[in-house]
Amino acid sequence: MKIVIGADHGGFALKEDLKAIMLEQGIEVIDVGNNSYDAKDDYPDFASAVARKIAGGEGDKGIVICGSGIGACIAVNKFRGVRGCVCHDTYSARQGVEHDGMNVLCLGGRIIGIETAKELLKAYLGAQFSNEERHARRLRKVEEFEKAV
Repeated sequence: MKIVIGADHGGFALKEDLKAIMLEQGIEVIDVGNNSYDAKDDYPDFASAVARKIAGGEGDKGIVICGSGIGACIAVNKFRGVRGCVCHDTYSARQGVEHDGMNVLCLGGRIIGIETAKELLKAYLGAQFSNEERHARRLRKVEEFEKAV
């Protein structure tokens, strides 16, 4: 599994912690930055870097972290084929993938701590899209929205 991860200053510390956990587990990680803490950086730069890699098929799943997770979520969803969601509970992190085809997990570095983030990571990475007819039908309908704009 190849995971693309990025964060601004609001999520930098959490990104580094999650990256280390994934690397320890033998997961390939593509870190699109920021590579050092910079209080003046902007979440759209890192959200777009994650989204471009996911949209381009360079990663299986993405993770983007900003202070609340909301700005990064808005940004990644501007890219065709990217379905990002803010999840701060394990049910949403798993169900978002299984039922809705979520491919970018958006987290708030100022909202959750490392222990919750570890649980979210496990739920997200362990989930796969169900391919059940009803879920596939719904995802096709959502994908049609991208063709209309």
